[in-house]
Amino acid sequence: MRKKLIVQAANVMENALVLEVSEAINGLVPAEQILVDSEHYSFIYLMEDSDDYTYIVFPEPIWPDLKMAAELPVWISDGNEKIELQRFNEEFDFIINNIKGNSNYGKEMVEKAESVFHP
Repeated sequence: MRKKLIVQAANVMENALVLEVSEAINGLVPAEQILVDSEHYSFIYLMEDSDDYTYIVFPEPIWPDLKMAAELPVWISDGNEKIELQRFNEEFDFIINNIKGNSNYGKEMVEKAESVFHP
């Protein structure tokens, strides 16, 4: 089973958006890809380690923070280590623009995403 790290909080610090998770992130490498989990109303940034992918999960309560910091570099932190989520903004912009009006993501996911990112 792939590991899931759920973003607990988001803070703008030193001209960057820092996303906080409660588990260690050492050894993870950005895969530079974002997925949509329509069933759980979340976005997922893929990271890799030597064995498998790790999902960095952005639940709905974090979405307004993602919107406010759209032009900032995005980092993930476990309190000890920070890793930049490379190409996050480009990938996220692509996903958000693709969701708009796209029923392939499910009606509720589209409505929730549009209410935050395309009001």
